[in-house]
Amino acid sequence: MFTTRPTLQGTFGMVSSTHWLASQSAMAVLEDGGNAYDAAVAGAFVLHVVEPHLNGPAGEVPILLAPAGGEVRVLCGQGVAPAGASVAHYKALGLDLVPGTGPLAAAVPGAFDAWMLLLRDHGTKPLADVLKYAVGYAEHGHPPVENVGATVETVRELFETEWTTSADVYLPGGKAPRPGELLRNPALAATWKRLLAEVAGAGGREEQIEAAREVWRTGFIAEALVRQAGRPTMDTSGERHTGTLTAADLADWSATYETPATYDWNGWTVCKAGPWSQGPVLLQQLALLPPELPEYGSADYVHLLVEGCKLAMADREAWYGDAAEVPLAELLSEEYNAARRELVGDKASHELRPGSPGGRTPRLSAYADLVATGEPRFDPLGAGEPTVAMGTGEPTVAKPPTSPVPGEPDVAADGSTRGDTCHLDVVDRWGNMVAATPSGGWLQSNPVVPELGFPLGTRLQMTWLEEGLPNSLTPGRRPRTTLTPSIALRDGVPVLAFGTPGGDQQDQWQLHFLLAVALRARVRGGLDLQGAIDAPNWHNDSFPGSFYPRGMRPGSVTVEARTDPGIVAELRRRGHEVTVGAPWSEGRLCAVARDPRTGILSAAANPRGMQGYAVGR
Repeated sequence: MFTTRPTLQGTFGMVSSTHWLASQSAMAVLEDGGNAYDAAVAGAFVLHVVEPHLNGPAGEVPILLAPAGGEVRVLCGQGVAPAGASVAHYKALGLDLVPGTGPLAAAVPGAFDAWMLLLRDHGTKPLADVLKYAVGYAEHGHPPVENVGATVETVRELFETEWTTSADVYLPGGKAPRPGELLRNPALAATWKRLLAEVAGAGGREEQIEAAREVWRTGFIAEALVRQAGRPTMDTSGERHTGTLTAADLADWSATYETPATYDWNGWTVCKAGPWSQGPVLLQQLALLPPELPEYGSADYVHLLVEGCKLAMADREAWYGDAAEVPLAELLSEEYNAARRELVGDKASHELRPGSPGGRTPRLSAYADLVATGEPRFDPLGAGEPTVAMGTGEPTVAKPPTSPVPGEPDVAADGSTRGDTCHLDVVDRWGNMVAATPSGGWLQSNPVVPELGFPLGTRLQMTWLEEGLPNSLTPGRRPRTTLTPSIALRDGVPVLAFGTPGGDQQDQWQLHFLLAVALRARVRGGLDLQGAIDAPNWHNDSFPGSFYPRGMRPGSVTVEARTDPGIVAELRRRGHEVTVGAPWSEGRLCAVARDPRTGILSAAANPRGMQGYAVGR
């Protein structure tokens, strides 16, 4: 089939990411003798610089890693709610939802520590060697992609009147970043250079990395983050609030390793982060598939996948989170999914239908239940992360967003401006493999910390201000994240690392990609990664979104304009509310693969948005 690019193949190393500068920086580390983990860390810190509207050092990242000959592991870089971030505290401020922006939405920053653990435990390079690419782009500048400037223009008034430290970085001389002109972040470069100087005398490679972790948690970086959290900041509530992050919160938290959640399907074993993420949604969608699938890409096929997704996402809303035990074994069991499969009929469902794993009674938050059943409903603002949405001072389903304060994420009606986060995959010549989805700490999430050059994150907006739910705002517990990288095995051997930006859409688009890889023809003797990425894609919003103000669109399906009109007509006949988006608007996938029989490596990247690239040899 025709593809926008070839699926790359080689034997030395492959990188795929959402920005060409990150991909090439990671590849440079491989060329310099580093392994996949060294390369991933270098690429991640470049993503902080070149995609500041999509991620930052004080954001979060789940990382899946598959060491050559070892077990797949999850490295959790999702920070927890601070000790003072209780439901009672937010309710006392008159809030019904955690704001979409500002320090009240900030969890303990998780990304930096996760990358340091990956480098310490699995990398080979000194910290200075992997940071030099990010330092160079921050200090000397890089040509920004169009969306950096477009995002800044959306929040110009806020930056000029309220978040003036952000204006200092992103509106120098009153001008937003423009393609063809260099964008610099001297404060960020100075932060990393000071960090490297402070740890230079700590000893060897691992000692220096440990010293860097301490600087982040208790040194000058921690001090600046806490000061910023204590500054009254305008947020999506329309009020100025201070945050709850303290020095003790930063000092006490560390990224952690975990065993992945897995599901076996047709000879594949898919590995995901646990139900503190939405990762098991992909596993549930696989478990809901019947033994025989309809013709790939047909109306029957799209209908089946959309309806299965609705059931999995309803379970996500009722059961996933870090504040209560999640019955994951039951949710993935054959008995449970056989019964759930019977709910998929010929017509589109417009209901939110969580199941009862192990006989338990499902419970949605009162707000989610109101969004699901109330009239009128919000349009879905949870279709990606992070672009800019308009907030509301009183978040009720009957009142549309009106505040000029930015939240995330906004989606045009045709799907053409859906927000992203970032993604990065690497496989090296030894067979080490990594998949990571960095996000949070966006330039539009919080004001830039003036001493550091980057903002706090906003992941707490995904929690509910209602006690007793798996995803209730709970001190010391992780907010449920939409970030969800994947590693897939064949016959117990890791062969594929993949993922995508896109908020609630991530495990929808990844299912379509994985099935395309598994079901379609191969190219040059290997997996047709690029063909699977380029294939027309779709998503639905028939569940409460994860982002403020948490809206939904029951029965919705958004498809690319390249979709056969006959399929669109048939979906509408079945009761789907179909929106036809731009031809290349659904999905932001990256992927790398390794054939264990030959050692041949391959990679592909998403052409949508014209900035994702795969490199390798």
